[in-house]
Amino acid sequence: MRKALSLMMVLVFAFSFLAACESGGKTPDGSDVTSDAAASQTAAAQSSDTKIGLGLITTIKSSKDLGVDSTGGEVLPLGQADTVIVAALFDKDGKVVKAVIDTVQAKVQFDKDLKITTDFDAPIKTKVELGIDYNMVKASVIKKEWFEQASALADWMTGKTAAEIKNMKTYEKDASHPAVPDVPELKSAVTITVGDYLAALEKAYVNAKAAPGAKTLGIGHEISIKSSKSYLKNEDGTEVLPLAQIDAVITAVTMDAEGKVAGAIIDTAQTKIQFDNAGKITTDKAGAFRSKLELGSEYGMIRASSIQKDWYQQSESLAGWMNGKTIDEIKAMKTYEKDASHPAVPDEPELKSSVTINVKDYLMAADEAVANAK
Repeated sequence: MRKALSLMMVLVFAFSFLAACESGGKTPDGSDVTSDAAASQTAAAQSSDTKIGLGLITTIKSSKDLGVDSTGGEVLPLGQADTVIVAALFDKDGKVVKAVIDTVQAKVQFDKDLKITTDFDAPIKTKVELGIDYNMVKASVIKKEWFEQASALADWMTGKTAAEIKNMKTYEKDASHPAVPDVPELKSAVTITVGDYLAALEKAYVNAKAAPGAKTLGIGHEISIKSSKSYLKNEDGTEVLPLAQIDAVITAVTMDAEGKVAGAIIDTAQTKIQFDNAGKITTDKAGAFRSKLELGSEYGMIRASSIQKDWYQQSESLAGWMNGKTIDEIKAMKTYEKDASHPAVPDEPELKSSVTINVKDYLMAADEAVANAK
């Protein structure tokens, strides 16, 4: 009888414990129980609401006219585009789960005859890629290099909403640093001006798209100045005016637990800095420079498109095609050469009616983004 009673009590306790686990409630002794199944369901619900965003902000304020400085020294023409990059993952509450911050600082140098002296084929590294070679630490009062400060800022963003990040307290250190963080957590970690990074994060949030199951985040890029032009005066008197053109392909990718793409965004900052035949910049240095995605239908590629799709539509189709694939599957995309300007057009059935742009740089940037994902 005692054995039967004991067995019955054990069974009652076991069933009570299981019931508590399933309901996420309490054990018979009143302690909290977390069911593995319930936890998995919660994690799945959260990850299914994850979004990926990418924000770009470009300025050309550091570009220079041909002239002389205050000491009478020669100043050669310079076209410089600084593109701030912020990619982020957001949870269902709009809080940052992960953030990545970088900057492309690309320069096209001209001589006094307005001929380009910058090597077209030299690789252009981002500030993060330059690492200690960026060499900001010498001027840093906190002895932190740029990539270290960018990483600290990204960490500070984690767990905060875009609104909270945008409202960070800042102060003006000097004319070159109008928005330095004025929050205790960053006093010993960040002294760079952060206005553009905060604004780019807000852009990333506004532009965010679904990325269910996202676990890691990375960015990749391909940067070219090959469309830039030196000054040329033809025999008939017509001129080719100096042009610094920086094309920065940026791809943000997030991967799921199985190593497949959960979400991708492909964009290009195509910045043109025009000079006249005297070496003076004619492009508005204070102007707004929108990426190809931001330009949308204003980019105007649809007029030359055989499938009547603008660049942003084709970019979104390509990014959508990447979803659910491993990077090896993406790199194995079949392509064909349409012409000299389009050596790698997709030859995949799903993309025949949606993508006719050259995708080589986008695939390479995606490969780099996956390699950098963490």
